[in-house]
Amino acid sequence: MVFARTCAVALVGVEGVVVEVQADLEPGVAAFALVGLPDKSLVESRDRVRAAVVNSGAEWPQKKLTVGLSPASVPKAGSGFDLAVACAVLAASERIDPREIADLVMVGELGLDGRVRPVRGVLPSVLAAAEAGYRQVVVPERTAAEASLVPGISVLGVRSLRQLIAVLADEPVPEEEAPPEEGRPDPMLAGLTVPGAGTGAGLLTGASDDGLPDLAEVAGQRGARSALEVAAAGGHHLYLKGPPGAGKTMLAERLPSLLPPLTRQESLEVTAVHSVAGLLPPGKPLLTVPPYCAPHHSATMPSLVGGGNGVPRPGAVSLSHRGVLFLDEAPEFSGRALDALRQPLESGQVVVARSAGVVRLPARFLLVLAANPCPCGRHALRGRGCDCPPAVVRRYQSRLSGPLMDRVDLQVDVEPVSRSELAGGVRPGESSAAVTGRVREARERAAARLSGTPWRINGEVPGHELRVRWQPAAGAMAAAERDMERGLLTARGLDRVLRVAWTVADLAGRDRPTAPDVAHALQLRTGVSRGAVLTGGAR
Repeated sequence: MVFARTCAVALVGVEGVVVEVQADLEPGVAAFALVGLPDKSLVESRDRVRAAVVNSGAEWPQKKLTVGLSPASVPKAGSGFDLAVACAVLAASERIDPREIADLVMVGELGLDGRVRPVRGVLPSVLAAAEAGYRQVVVPERTAAEASLVPGISVLGVRSLRQLIAVLADEPVPEEEAPPEEGRPDPMLAGLTVPGAGTGAGLLTGASDDGLPDLAEVAGQRGARSALEVAAAGGHHLYLKGPPGAGKTMLAERLPSLLPPLTRQESLEVTAVHSVAGLLPPGKPLLTVPPYCAPHHSATMPSLVGGGNGVPRPGAVSLSHRGVLFLDEAPEFSGRALDALRQPLESGQVVVARSAGVVRLPARFLLVLAANPCPCGRHALRGRGCDCPPAVVRRYQSRLSGPLMDRVDLQVDVEPVSRSELAGGVRPGESSAAVTGRVREARERAAARLSGTPWRINGEVPGHELRVRWQPAAGAMAAAERDMERGLLTARGLDRVLRVAWTVADLAGRDRPTAPDVAHALQLRTGVSRGAVLTGGAR
């Protein structure tokens, strides 16, 4: 009996589990058994690995071969185990020294010709290996840059199994065909993407820092621009209601340009999700700009919160992690899909339960909802005659449930743009760069105040902590408390008003919220003017 082992990684959502790949050779009729709860694509690796080993110039063992994936209770899926299985078999047949691969983690798919093809989820796989104490990983050459993002890990990128055998056996490394030049088709990149899950499907746009739309392009909308600044500074959810053509979509599309660049830790989180989803842009191993996700209103609940057949995949809420999720025409979405957002809005993560287990996906996003006031869009517009009966208007507006709207901090009416504003007769609004400067300063004030806590922005702080540890000025909350006594605010709503008031104070450079700051926060939440002064450049 000859035995060898190495390691691979099984992904469950965006979390990885290190799997020991064991190969055992015994005398008997030549056979190849793969055990350890593999899925269909992993079972097929028997034929891929055999062909890759033979076409790489190595001899396939003509004995009874058993490959085990341990722990056997963890489901294994995908073709990323091919490289580890091939090396374990070659070590068991003594083509390479079993000691050379015992402490290696290998991730990669094998082509029939022996080339090592890239797979999705390399970054979370390497992160899992690092957390388990491994220090050396072998990955496809095309994803070596992504794997190198993890500190303290030695990464070996290979183009073929033949090259890896030479490295492990201390032999001259053969030359392999270089990747195609940039701009030319490269079939090796096919494994990094998922058909129908990219920009064309309406899931992800704005993942690069080139060509982000500028806030200066929006005409008018003084109040909505102020709300956008507050939302960006404090991470507050936003609801834009107004007639068609008022600029709701334009405002939402420019919100990512107001957000500061992602920190290193946030970049790793966002990149890991997009790597697993197959949406990582080629040649860009690390995402540094907050993502912007805008699914169509026909999106199903699994496409929004994650799920699907087999291993659950990240949904729109996870693809917009640390960024913006924009739901245009929000009342047209399924009620079940919208209400499924309530839990991630509170916890910052999605828990998808299946019979095979539970998957946790990150979902700390900034939600922006946009809606017309009624089906025809002309309700409450002077002289433009709404044709919708009152019952239809009420039914349309009630599609956004009360519990969902109670979690939305800012609820703003977007008025139609006047002719003078559109023609340039009014002073143009500020650019994204000018607003971003104030947003960054406000976030720095909040981060300094929250230093030593798990939170970095006001939108993340629990209400109890705000009331106990960071109290506003004396009497500042009187108006909000009166609204709560009248039933106009829930307890959650009162906490969210306090969060927004802290953000308004941070934008104004004050140490704590005052009565005008709370009045402004109430106006942004209820839409009722309290005599507040708008923040930032919208004064």
